[in-house]
Amino acid sequence: MNRLPKHLTRLGGELWLTDDEPGLLTSVRITDVLFEAQSPFQHVMIADTVPFGRALILDGIIQTTVAEGFIYNEMIAHVPLSVHPRAERVLIIGGGDLGAAREVLKYPFVRSVDLVEIDQTVVEASRRYLPEIAGEALDPRLRLHFEDGARFAARADGPYDVIIVDAADPIGPATVLFESPFYEALARLLAEDGLLVAQTDSPFHHPETARRTLRALETLFPIVRPYLAVVPSYPSGLWLFTLASRRYEAVRPLDPGIRTRYATTDVMRAAFALPPYVVERIRPEGPSG
Repeated sequence: MNRLPKHLTRLGGELWLTDDEPGLLTSVRITDVLFEAQSPFQHVMIADTVPFGRALILDGIIQTTVAEGFIYNEMIAHVPLSVHPRAERVLIIGGGDLGAAREVLKYPFVRSVDLVEIDQTVVEASRRYLPEIAGEALDPRLRLHFEDGARFAARADGPYDVIIVDAADPIGPATVLFESPFYEALARLLAEDGLLVAQTDSPFHHPETARRTLRALETLFPIVRPYLAVVPSYPSGLWLFTLASRRYEAVRPLDPGIRTRYATTDVMRAAFALPPYVVERIRPEGPSG
């Protein structure tokens, strides 16, 4: 490899990807770069890593990996599908790796899934290089929309039973997907008994994202409950999601016919039991760092 791919450094003949959090550098060794492109929105890379296997990397930040990406995708998909008694129409904003959609489509009662991804390059690269995450073929119930998620939400026709906000980090094109007007538009698209789940970033490194999201959702929904999962490839490993609902909040038993590797009924129920230090960090008056 003559040209050094963007976001990578070479140390002692080895390629390394470094995630630069304030005051913290986390590096992952790269063994091969299979795909690299500068899309109209971001830098997209598919690479093989030593600890996590093949990974989708956007603007130098790992988004999902073959080794443990199922954890994130199962927890963002199976929690809302287990809380809602029968979600037939589902909207996914983001999720261009198609992992969340693949989990949602395991439910036979789901009749349609609209997935809105601004960057077509992400979907195409994921389908080609990450079939373990994206799936081998597109389910006919899945409709892909390559456009801005906020614009789609502003003009779309509901109602949806479940909306999943699987946005990337709140930088670049995904910034608008963490702001109050966006959640207001999504609330209008939900059915009377609909619910929403949003990825809410790291409660340790970015508690401000959680606080902003919780404030926005608590003005729109009577039930707002954060929950946790452990995602090893993400900074700190601890990752927060937020359930916002008009009616339902109890996790129903997972259908025994649905195969998962992380999300069981017990795991999903326990995920809502937050440690006190997490509650302190994400509440509105919590510490900023």
